[in-house]
Amino acid sequence: MWNILTGLLIIAAGSLGQSSSYVPIRKIKQWKWESFWLMQGLFAWLLFPALGAMLAVPEGSSLPALYAGVSLKGPVVYGVLWGIGGLTFGLSMRYLGIALGQSLALGMCSAFGTMLPALMDDSNASPEKKWVLAACVGIMLAGITVIGYAGSLRNRKLSEEEKRKAIQDFALTKGLVVALLAGGMSACFNLGLEAGKPIAEAAKAAGANELFALNPVILAVTTGGFFTNAVYCIFLHLKNRSGSDYFSVGGRVLLHNVLFCALAGLLWYSQFFGLGMGKTFFAGSPVMMAFSWSILMSLNILFSNVWGILLKEWKGSDRKTIGALAIGMAILIASLLLPNIHITL
Repeated sequence: MWNILTGLLIIAAGSLGQSSSYVPIRKIKQWKWESFWLMQGLFAWLLFPALGAMLAVPEGSSLPALYAGVSLKGPVVYGVLWGIGGLTFGLSMRYLGIALGQSLALGMCSAFGTMLPALMDDSNASPEKKWVLAACVGIMLAGITVIGYAGSLRNRKLSEEEKRKAIQDFALTKGLVVALLAGGMSACFNLGLEAGKPIAEAAKAAGANELFALNPVILAVTTGGFFTNAVYCIFLHLKNRSGSDYFSVGGRVLLHNVLFCALAGLLWYSQFFGLGMGKTFFAGSPVMMAFSWSILMSLNILFSNVWGILLKEWKGSDRKTIGALAIGMAILIASLLLPNIHITL
């Protein structure tokens, strides 16, 4: 019982970090979107994951030695696909704000990130389970629809000035499409973790601390994701001629922006660092192990809405709007739990 509680607290701490990672980005000055997105990506998807992976290296060994003899293709390819989700995930925050954007994207990510590995595993491929999983997708989509309806009500009630004050680039329709795409593609991260299990096993066999054994897998997935995001950001730099952002601001502003990007990257990475550590405390409970991905995503949704309230993104909404949001969240959370309950029975 205490092990499970410890694991939950570690995952919750990482989730709080991830849900807070978009707050520092709001402090970035005089940079276009592609500039700060690429900079924070250097920290979130390369630097901090690499440092985390180094914690799994036993004394006298090296990170390349851990990767030797195991295939990186699966985790990296899934990481490239997840990178599309990560890219559009950032755009969903831009168009919908932290609360609504993360709720929709993470709801989709949680549902598919839980179900796809089960569907791809022959041991879980019975027609009965496929029908149950399909039903859960329907419930999840219903929750997303209700949350989207809450966003629509909010959109109608607020003036353009109020919308822009809460979320500078608010665009409901564009944001909904982007958030759904982000969630679906972001589910590839969990597929990458599943594909990278041999890497974690090799690390443990080499003497790595079990608490950090998942970190080399995370690095492989995030490296693929960084590639996707870097290509798109460089494309935008060329298109918008924004590459000079890094050099056109003063030294104080540059340092300010880099530090906030580093903070955002550290907070974002903390969710998967915490997930890897937290899952080790679930070793004696297959049910909790199966729940771990949805637990992380559900907590991300919870904390992102707390931030949305603190940042007054729903300020001015009436009771009907808040009620619709609450109902949608309840339906969404139910859809996150049902697949795991059935899979573990």
